[in-house]
Amino acid sequence: MSAYAWLPEFLERLKADNVLLEDESVGVAAGITMLLLEAEDWGRAAAQAQKYGLRWTGGWADEIGEEIIVNACLVHHSDLLLLRARLPLGSPVLPSHTPYYPGADRMERHTQDMYGVVFSDHPDPRRWARHHAWGENEYPLRRDFPIAGTRHYPMRTDDNYRFLQTQGAGVYEIPVGPVHAGIIEPGHFRFQAVGEQVLNLEQRLGYVHKGIEKIAMGRDAQGVARLAARVSGDSTVAHTWAACMAMEQAAGIEVPERANWLRAIMCERERIANHLGDIGAICNDVAFAFANYQFSRLRESWQRVSQQVFGHRFMMDCVVPGGVAHDEGVGYLEQLRVGLEPLRHEMHELMPILDDNSSLEDRLATTGFLSAEIAARFGSTGYVGKASGQDIDARRDRRYSPYDRLDVRVPVFTDGDVEARMHVRSEEILVSLDLLEQLLRDIPEGPIRTEWRAPQEGAEGIGVVDGWRGEILTYVRFDAAGRVRRFFPRDPSWFTWPALEQLIHGNIVPDFPVCNKSVNGSYSGHDL
Repeated sequence: MSAYAWLPEFLERLKADNVLLEDESVGVAAGITMLLLEAEDWGRAAAQAQKYGLRWTGGWADEIGEEIIVNACLVHHSDLLLLRARLPLGSPVLPSHTPYYPGADRMERHTQDMYGVVFSDHPDPRRWARHHAWGENEYPLRRDFPIAGTRHYPMRTDDNYRFLQTQGAGVYEIPVGPVHAGIIEPGHFRFQAVGEQVLNLEQRLGYVHKGIEKIAMGRDAQGVARLAARVSGDSTVAHTWAACMAMEQAAGIEVPERANWLRAIMCERERIANHLGDIGAICNDVAFAFANYQFSRLRESWQRVSQQVFGHRFMMDCVVPGGVAHDEGVGYLEQLRVGLEPLRHEMHELMPILDDNSSLEDRLATTGFLSAEIAARFGSTGYVGKASGQDIDARRDRRYSPYDRLDVRVPVFTDGDVEARMHVRSEEILVSLDLLEQLLRDIPEGPIRTEWRAPQEGAEGIGVVDGWRGEILTYVRFDAAGRVRRFFPRDPSWFTWPALEQLIHGNIVPDFPVCNKSVNGSYSGHDL
């Protein structure tokens, strides 16, 4: 299907549902097709989009003048569609998309807490991102709210959050966190169970809210790129790439071909390192320590090479606006190429050991089942979605450079359990090794960076990159001084954390750690 060939039919469906669309309602914003909607049509548009099969992939707000601009980005195959509504600053009220797209829940509540937008029919209006750091009528992302905040006395404890209750004979509650026994970041998990069977799980996140969206305001492009690298440290390459892609789009800058190939090399190395660590950690959570030793060894060796070649184990700050920070040269690229076959050999040796271990099979197979229907409803991508039948990969679907010249194989499973999520990771490692072989062999010569030029006032951009956890979407808007006025990085974890609440139903409490590890949502990537 050619680009946006489906759009006229979709617009006719909106009109049939009495959605007001005038000539100026359809335009272009952030480099993609945009529909400007009246506030009262916002919910009906989501209802029709859901029926038509569009995937909801992100929502955020922005303050421009005396208005709050609310955005929702949807996907149809490879096409992005931006829905936009303008609300008065004094009374920003809008219908919710959550009744049609459950994955919109937390981003709408985030917008509610940060901007004061009221989603009139939202099924769960409880605070999500703010906890008790700010007062009832204080909205941290509004222009008049200071970066340093307004309070200097100790924050009141968050002890009155009304968790959902499950009633019945024998039902008891287990609170876990927010402080955990390991080195992971804080998150609270509230279980209701009977015996060992989990009836319900509810999460409370936001404990590591860093104010990233606020402190991005007024930064130059280089400063926002460095900030994006720290949204979620294990996804530093992918997040920075998405942010730079959005800023480059806004500035009308064309990135040199060699720079995009180097970005892809780093992004595939990032994917492999994290998948290696996760496979070992999943096995370790069910006491199969051998796999943890072996895959931790492989990950450590892999990251040491990244340190030698790119100057940082996680390749932080190597992607910059306009290209990459430095060129590794022929010798270093050969060093990367030499390491591919040994890892491929190790994977072919180790995975059959895991697959043939009956004790491991007993703990992973059928555990933490997530159906294809629920995965689709919550918009899960990455290994969580692919293990549950969601054939989504931005490298193939969006075909951004250099993947438009590569054959990206997407492993998809339908079992939807912990074992399937582990197998997606192992298959993606092999796919990434094949891609790296092509990238390192065919990388073009030429410059690695285009000189940055400030965009015009109001210039917008959206970047979409497939990170190791799944699809990352980043939005930017520039001000009159050529600095970033709005920055919203959407990590895949916004959609996979809610999936964890669903897939734990019916499992036993001792299986929660391995279910959690198989999802491995980013606290930091969510808690902006």
